[in-house]
Amino acid sequence: MHAEKIYAKLDEVLLKLREVGYVADTSSALHDTDEEQKEQNLWNHSEKLALAYGLIVVPEGSMIRIFKNLRVCADCHLVFKLVSMVYHREIVLRDPYRFHQFKGGSCSCSDFW
Repeated sequence: MHAEKIYAKLDEVLLKLREVGYVADTSSALHDTDEEQKEQNLWNHSEKLALAYGLIVVPEGSMIRIFKNLRVCADCHLVFKLVSMVYHREIVLRDPYRFHQFKGGSCSCSDFW
């Protein structure tokens, strides 16, 4: 899969999420950049890239599963919740501390991780 397709899907996701009120949670972004750069950096997180790839290749109705070796940040957690609602997809994200199961805009961790 070409990177262009993945980044195009990310752009589509961002537009759809903004339509439902998404505002980036930049609290976990680097502090020495402006807000726009912080948001751009957040959208390059590996789990978001994996999510875009999953939305492209995983058939509708099938669960998207993503595993990562670092703790999920607050913005990625929010994005996964919103994507599960907007795209009607069930997503499982495993970080080193827990499994997060996103469905219908909610997470199995009840936003405590």
